[in-house]
This record gives sequence, C-alpha cells and structure tokens, in this order.
Amino acid sequence: MRRNSIPVSVIVMTKNEARNISKCLAALADFAEVFVVDSRSTDATCTLAAAHGARVVPFDWNGRYPKKKQWCLENLPFSHDAVLYVDADEEMTPALAAEIRACLPRFDAGYAGAFIAFDYVFCGKTLRHGHRVYKLALLDRTRARFLDYDDLAVAHMWEVEGHYQPQVQGRTFALAGRMVHDDHDSLFHYFDKHNRYSDWEASLRLKGLAHDPREANLAGRAALKRAFAALPCKGLAAFLHSYVLRLGMLDGKAGFDYALARAMYYWQIGLKAAELRRDGEVPQRQPGDGRVRP
Repeated sequence: MRRNSIPVSVIVMTKNEARNISKCLAALADFAEVFVVDSRSTDATCTLAAAHGARVVPFDWNGRYPKKKQWCLENLPFSHDAVLYVDADEEMTPALAAEIRACLPRFDAGYAGAFIAFDYVFCGKTLRHGHRVYKLALLDRTRARFLDYDDLAVAHMWEVEGHYQPQVQGRTFALAGRMVHDDHDSLFHYFDKHNRYSDWEASLRLKGLAHDPREANLAGRAALKRAFAALPCKGLAAFLHSYVLRLGMLDGKAGFDYALARAMYYWQIGLKAAELRRDGEVPQRQPGDGRVRP
C-alpha cells in the first residue's frame, strides 16, 4: 500500500482487455488497493495488470447468481469498505481522484454510494454534450447489492450484471468530477456489446422488471426513466434527447453518430421485445425481495 494513498478498494473486471488495461491501471496509481478480476483472458491482460501492481483474481462464472459484480462484493478480501468499480476502458482523472478522497467522510455520515458521470469518447472525439451516463460506481460495500434480475435465460447473456444501478441502504450523492470512457477496441466491439444489451433490456421489459424501483437513482432520474419507458417511438425520442435537447449537435459529426447509435439501440430493444411477445416468451417470475445482505 502506498503512503497517503486513497483508502478505497478498486475493482476492475476484465476479459481480454490488453488494449485498455495499462492506461486504466496507471490512472489508478493513487488508490490503496486495486483488484483485477479476470475471466480467463487469453491475451496479456493479467501480465500487464500484475506489472502495474494490481492483485489479479481469476473468475469463473457458474451460470448462476451472483454475477460478477456481486461476486466481487461477496468474495474479494477487501481492506476498505469504500469500493470503486472501474471498467478497463475507463480512466480516472486527477480531479476526480482528489474529489473521491475528499468525499469519503460522507460515508461515515450515512451515505451509501456516489454517482460518477462519464466523458464518452466516440469515434475518436470526446463528447462534451448529448446524453450523459451516470453510474453508482463508488459504494459502501456493506450496504450495497446488485439485484438478481431473473435474466439467466436471456439470449446471449453474459457474466456481468446489465445496465442498472445497485440497491443500497442509505443516501447517495453525485460527484462533480468525471471519468473518461475510451474503449480502444473497434466499433464492432461497441455494436456487438450493445446488441447483447438490447437482448437483455427487451427481456426485462416484457417481465416488467425494467427500471426496478429498488435501484439507486439520482434525484428525479427514476421519474424520467418511467416517463421514457411509457413513450412510443423510443428510438426517435432518444435521438432528439441526445442531439437536440442535450445539444449533441455541438459535438459535430461524432455527436450525430452517437445520438443515432443510441436511437438504434432503443429501436433494437423494441423490435426484440415485439419478437419475444409474438413467440409467447413472456416470463411470469417476479423479482425476489431484494434485501441487501452485508
């Protein structure tokens, strides 16, 4: 542990992330503890992670719950209660690291998590406008749990929890600093990943599990999500939100392409949900009690 390091345990989940991992871990050098939880990479991911001083932990998913994020909370030998999830294609900034250090006393005052926003790099350009992603990435591990979403039978599902926030016991807040999301893989990887995400969201929409109220949300965003879910033509609405309302047009062609890609994502979800409905694949099971376990 480095002297005067930030007392947070960082989790970086990987599988064949050799193109991203060195940049990611170099930016986390000020944190006291970094775990790289690796799903049997066949490239140099683990070698590079170890060279950066990360503790590499192998992960083999058994096809059941818990999935990878929750498995980490339950099984890693943490030195700290404050846990930060960072994807391999994300990069910490010095300003955000300093803000995380300064905010830690808030967890002792009853807060359970902090939302972090992302500056998204798309087609080589950092987007300053348009739709902005927020994730509850900084957690008190003793008061957080990722929900079991009854998604094990979803086509093309994988080992990591989908696009949703964890459930927490306690208040949350948002940090002003941002993480940078810059995937060095190709656009094929981007569209392939979102094709699988759309399978997941289409299934959850039919089960009535989308936007589960147990998830943590920034103030007002839960109501906005419910309103969006009730809209027809979600693809068009997503495009107008990103490109017009959120001024994605100011990011030029990259802003247009990103807004269009987001619109097509929701268009895919609608088509896939309709196909599942036609095929009679409307599951009946409902979520469990959602209790948070320490």
